[in-house]
This record gives sequence, structure tokens and C-alpha cells, in this order.
Amino acid sequence: MRINILTLFPEMFNIFNHSIIGRAQEKGIIDIKTTNIRDFSNNKHKKVDDYPYGGGAGMVMAAQPVVDAIRSVKTSNKGKVIFLGPRGKKVNQDLINELSKEEELIFVCGHYEGIDERAYKYFDMEISLGDFVLTGGEMAAIPVIDSICRVVPEVLGREESFTDESFYDGTLEYPQYTRPVEFEGEKVPEILLSGHHENIRKWRRQQSLLITKERRKDLFNKLKLSKEDKKLLEK
Repeated sequence: MRINILTLFPEMFNIFNHSIIGRAQEKGIIDIKTTNIRDFSNNKHKKVDDYPYGGGAGMVMAAQPVVDAIRSVKTSNKGKVIFLGPRGKKVNQDLINELSKEEELIFVCGHYEGIDERAYKYFDMEISLGDFVLTGGEMAAIPVIDSICRVVPEVLGREESFTDESFYDGTLEYPQYTRPVEFEGEKVPEILLSGHHENIRKWRRQQSLLITKERRKDLFNKLKLSKEDKKLLEK
């Protein structure tokens, strides 16, 4: 997968040079590049923002450098142009899974009080992390890109690494334990020490359903429970 990020702060994305995503890039599974929007400014001082027409607080990113940056990147990346902004569709695992199937993507990170409205027609999609305010699109782009990359085949190695996690199938993840068997008087559930894989699978599914029902009723109400799920809950 090829990802281009258009931003005023390319150095913020150095985080992708480390850990799992860094290794995926070294293997050629993922290719993440940044483009500095400021490099496309027609202003001799490389200014990219200005005061809003009609007055108001803060500054607005000009359309020209954003649009020219998109056009430049489009010569080598034909993917969807995604803007991180408050008007967009709220991100969830279904959207992440959908985007992970794309071969190429372009992310545009806004800053200041927003982007000139005339740039919006160059975006194919706008997405949002939620109903709260961040200092810039970079802060939203990092978790979105990380979530997309980790479900790309071969990035995590084993499919179970992400299919068992919270939200992948609409439920929260089951409890996890590691050594020692006993910590501060609390022991690992006996079933996890049994070696009986089918019983462990059922226990984990049961715990996942119970935790989702208790802590995220909104998610639980959307689940299509199987016959086995119903039996596990009855127990």
C-alpha cells in the first residue's frame, strides 16, 4: 500500500519509521511518504494561511498550496484524497477495513481554523475521529493511518493478531493474561491453562460478549448474535 500525507509538519510522521509500521515499510509492504504543503506556496515567504474574509479569530489555510500539493502528489499516487476534518464521517473499524483494501491513499492534514472552502472539491472523502477538537489534522491522521496499515495483509504476520481485537467484529476484546500464573493473589482463569483450545475459544467469546454488553451497550445492540452466542450468554 502506498500512502502520501500532505502536511505542514512532516516531521510529526517520523513515528511510522518505528515498530510494526516501520518494519512493514522496510519489507516493502507499506510505503508512507510526506509532502510539505508549504513547498507549494506561491508566497515568497512560503506563507500558507491568511485572515478569514468576514472577520473572525484565527487564520485559514489558503486553497492554492493545498490544491497544488494534491495535484503534484496525484502524478504518482492515484488514490482517494482524504481530508481529516470535523464534517467528515466518523471513523470506525468498518471504514478502516474498507480503506485498508485500497492500493493507494492520500491524506490531507488541515491546520489553523480550517481550509479555504474552495479546496474541498479536491477531496474524495472527509473523515473525523469524533466530536472533539485537535490542534491539527496530523493528530487525527496518525491513528487513522496506523489502524489502516495494521490490517493490511502481512503487516502483523498472523490474521488473528487483528481479527481477535476490539471492534474488529463489533465486540470488545476478551481479557488477556501472561506470566506469572498468580499476581498479588489473583490467578489466571483455569480454563486458559487447560490447553483445551475449543473451550478457550468459547470462554473468550463469552467474555467478549459480556464485556461489550456491560461497557458498550451501543455496540452490543448492533450485534447479530449466533445460536452459540446466545447459549454462551445464557450461561
